[in-house]
Amino acid sequence: MRRGLPLVVVVLLLALAGTAGVGRAADGPQVRLSAGQAGAGGAVTVSGSGWRPRTLLMVLVCGRATPARGVVGGTNSCANGDGRAVTTDADGAFSRKLPVAEPPVPCPCVVHVATVTGATAEADAVLEVAGHPVAPLPAERSAGRLAVLSDARLTGSSGLLTWFGAPATRSLVLTVGNTGTSPIRDPVFQVGTAHGVFAPEWDERQWHGTLAPGKKARITLPVELSAGAHGDYTVTLRYGGRVLAEQPWGVGRPWGVTLFWVLLCLVVPAALFRAGMAVVDRVRPRRPGGARHRPARRPRPSLRLPSPPRLPLPRIRTAGPRSAAAPTAPTAATAPAARPAAPTPTLPWFAPDSAPGGPAGRSSAPHDDSPTSPTTPTTKGPT
Repeated sequence: MRRGLPLVVVVLLLALAGTAGVGRAADGPQVRLSAGQAGAGGAVTVSGSGWRPRTLLMVLVCGRATPARGVVGGTNSCANGDGRAVTTDADGAFSRKLPVAEPPVPCPCVVHVATVTGATAEADAVLEVAGHPVAPLPAERSAGRLAVLSDARLTGSSGLLTWFGAPATRSLVLTVGNTGTSPIRDPVFQVGTAHGVFAPEWDERQWHGTLAPGKKARITLPVELSAGAHGDYTVTLRYGGRVLAEQPWGVGRPWGVTLFWVLLCLVVPAALFRAGMAVVDRVRPRRPGGARHRPARRPRPSLRLPSPPRLPLPRIRTAGPRSAAAPTAPTAATAPAARPAAPTPTLPWFAPDSAPGGPAGRSSAPHDDSPTSPTTPTTKGPT
């Protein structure tokens, strides 16, 4: 009987050693290690099963963590530079050799395996890093533990102002459950937005309410980007140092800002040109007459009909009473000096009775109406 007792103890120890380094229950993602202890610079083989097929996983050595509480400090407590990536096969299994590195925080340590894309899933396996300091875990603030029960999604849409560079906003919606033993009151989440390969920028968002043990709730948290942000972003939700969900977000380019700058590049040069022309017009030198020098304008062509030629008006002679004493023509000796003839004005057509050369006045040259005038006929009598 005494010989059989040590044999039973050895069998129990072998069974415990076989189960050491196994993370999570058999109904979920599992992680196994080829050795439960290794020194820095060594390597262990990490294998797993129960994961989604064709899923990219990240394998890290993390400190200040246990399978029950997870990685308390998040990925900041892991040796990220020595991590490895692996893709599961069609059955959801994988195997990867991982170099052992000392994490930046004290142990207890684990090998942390988590999904990179798609629905969040993670598992931890205990690993003792030889020669690395060990410190107790920080006290838990609450015995409650949140778990994501549904896939996170972003709801909402962009408005017209977003097209002109206003900050894009969305709402992160997901269902969480309390798997702990105490209620969680007014939990404070951390929402991070990362652009491309850059590290996320974290903002605290508080959800007001109480989540009792074993209960679930649908929470909505606002997410906002900076003004003018565009491109591919990743929204990450974290609580208690653990990443609960990740969601991609594609933000369109604010084309309204581009249109504004194009119009500005066209309007400003035109305004400067007009202002410059106004200044040039003011400083332009003046002409001697006082007016500013302006370029001569070419006369506009006009279509005019030629005026008919002016014909000279005939002189009208009227027969008036013969004067008693006709003035004699002045001789050359007594005639005064000839004056230059004034230009004869062109007169309109007059009737014979209203001609200016009538009895009231004569405009034509004087003539002789005496009987001796050659133009007066005479009657010959007997001689």
